[in-house]
Amino acid sequence: MASKQVIGVFDSGYGGLTILQEIRALLPQYDYVYLGDNARTPYGNRSFEVVYQFTRQAVLKLFEMQCQLVILACNTASAKALRTIQQHDLPALGSDKRVLGIIRPTTEMIGSLTKTRHVGLLGTEGTISSGSYGMETRKLFPDIVLTGQACPMWVPLVENGEAASDGADYFVRQYIDALLQKDPDIDLVVLACTHYPLLYDKIRRYLPGHIQIVNQGPLVAHSLQDYLQRHQEIAQNLGQNGRCAYYTTEQSDKFARSASVFLQRSVQASHLDI
Repeated sequence: MASKQVIGVFDSGYGGLTILQEIRALLPQYDYVYLGDNARTPYGNRSFEVVYQFTRQAVLKLFEMQCQLVILACNTASAKALRTIQQHDLPALGSDKRVLGIIRPTTEMIGSLTKTRHVGLLGTEGTISSGSYGMETRKLFPDIVLTGQACPMWVPLVENGEAASDGADYFVRQYIDALLQKDPDIDLVVLACTHYPLLYDKIRRYLPGHIQIVNQGPLVAHSLQDYLQRHQEIAQNLGQNGRCAYYTTEQSDKFARSASVFLQRSVQASHLDI
């Protein structure tokens, strides 16, 4: 991957692997680097300034690793750091660098999917409290009523391998019931955390059948495909060997074990200090 640029995918933990998996399924030809800041996760309960500083460090590291384009495959980083990085950091780094988030591609689709114009948002406390989804939704679809529900127990359940357990049902049902009590007219629910696809079956079980579920991974993958088609100057500079390297700020063997839960296959990872 030395002669060409690669696509960087960053997350504070493991959930971004679900985004990477969908991207690679749609665009398998490109070369990728995944970086998880697992040593400092979770980001969800940290301040805007801390999330920005951590995310900026990771983005700069990925730029050093020949990543011309970086995807923030993390809702918290997209909500709390993306705008500042794009507006304040990228102009000083050169016009050839790009950083994209996952909130915009998600919100762009909801207008065509909801009929009642009432949409539910399930996410971490950091994502919900940031208001980023609300801001993007109001820009695109000012008539949509967006109702958020924080689900603080869902990420720990997934990362501890309990997503399929009977005990997880209680917490899945609890947060879904709380969301629907806030707005019973919801006909669309957005999974605004990259961990939540691993809870999809349980979420589907406890949501009424008429409510659609939006999973971010495919939306982000198609958005990236469209972006590269519109920006051939970037696409033509990307390596196309179908390779993917995994890096973590934690112990590499620990990352590999946990990553297998998300990817359903084993991977090799390397430790990286940022």
